[in-house]
Amino acid sequence: MEVTNKRVLVFGSGISGIGAVGLLEEQGAQVVLYDGNEKLKEEEVRGKLKEGSRAQIVIGPFPGELLERLDIAVLSPGVPTDLPIVNQMRESGILITGEVELAYESGRGDVLAVTGTNGKTTTTALLGEIMKNYRKKVFVVGNIGNPYTAAAAQMDDDTVTVAEMSSFQLETIIDFRPKVSAILNFTPDHLNRHHTMEAYVNAKKNIARNQTEKDFCILNYEDERTREFGENIRAQVLYFSSRRKLEQGICLEDGDIIYRYGGEVKVCNVEELNLLGMHNYENVMAAAAMALVYGVPVEIVRKTVKAFEGVEHRIEYVTQKDGVAYYNDSKGTNPDAAIKGIQAMNRPTVLIGGGYDKDSSYTEWINSFDGKVKKLVLTGATKEKIARDARACGFEDYVFTDTFEEAVLEAAKTAGPGDAVLLSPACASWDMFPSYEVRGEKFKEIVNSL
Repeated sequence: MEVTNKRVLVFGSGISGIGAVGLLEEQGAQVVLYDGNEKLKEEEVRGKLKEGSRAQIVIGPFPGELLERLDIAVLSPGVPTDLPIVNQMRESGILITGEVELAYESGRGDVLAVTGTNGKTTTTALLGEIMKNYRKKVFVVGNIGNPYTAAAAQMDDDTVTVAEMSSFQLETIIDFRPKVSAILNFTPDHLNRHHTMEAYVNAKKNIARNQTEKDFCILNYEDERTREFGENIRAQVLYFSSRRKLEQGICLEDGDIIYRYGGEVKVCNVEELNLLGMHNYENVMAAAAMALVYGVPVEIVRKTVKAFEGVEHRIEYVTQKDGVAYYNDSKGTNPDAAIKGIQAMNRPTVLIGGGYDKDSSYTEWINSFDGKVKKLVLTGATKEKIARDARACGFEDYVFTDTFEEAVLEAAKTAGPGDAVLLSPACASWDMFPSYEVRGEKFKEIVNSL
């Protein structure tokens, strides 16, 4: 994709869009940065751009005359690909792509990419640590919070890029081809954006679309969709399993993580890990398998996974006050992720839930409480919907709160010595906070001030 002297629209002024503008201008493109949010101010947006940027900034309703002047449109991940204006661009012959494709074509070196509904941030962060212990120049980018476009210009042939890829990012790839990819699982999420589970799954599957027989794809044997997907792709497939012995792949056997591919090695025992829960053992297996097929010595993998302490906002221990343990699982932004949070708790739990509605059903989450949840404290846009699902499941130990702070204080008041307070909302944060990170930080701030 040649961008020099091309007229390129960057759609979205978040961190991905800002990174894309910088990369495009370095390559000689004529850039227009567009954002439909009329509340934004041009001077604030320009202040985020690199000094000397000559990008045109357009805010508010999309000016139709722009369509006649564009060659390429780079969509930020938060921009739906089926917006009427995006469809108009397609019909006008404008090439539609995304910031991941732009960064991939601009960058160099090898790419290792992770996707899946749940666990991808932990797996990406762990794989990043393994690679940093093996190679000198490593970038950890993507949905983990570091724009791929911001790092691409610094890459060379010896670089390893570890990328967390969301379904939004994978929708717009063209030639993106990781040397090693992984799909951890498929469970319903972002259906308000993708509309159907099939469309969501197909977006995730794009991670392996351009891979060849020279590449590897690591897949979850215990997820029916990923297992079947492995039978129909060109890349070499290696499965991981938490439930059964694999003759080839990586699996959990009597607490040991065993890797079999051209031989057999023990990576570690799960008792040596700092991470809690079966879902985290699966994340460790996926990251280890990706590193090992890439050629990282098992000694480096073993040492790194044993030292790894997890990621912020994912079942993160905050503190203990008056005998109550507080956990921040703000990254539990869908019911399946929040189920993992509940499963990791080993004491009676006061659970804080609710937030932005992604058209999820909450019955499976509520049924997973399994006697652990003594009270559900609900807040945010979904509180009534969750309460309806709770009543339908026969769970009525819930209370409504009007603000997030009120929810945390109510949970603290309800919990007693020996209990846990868990923020694991099963919802996105966008009704109250710009991101799950901001929500998690606010939770920790309130808890530490108790």
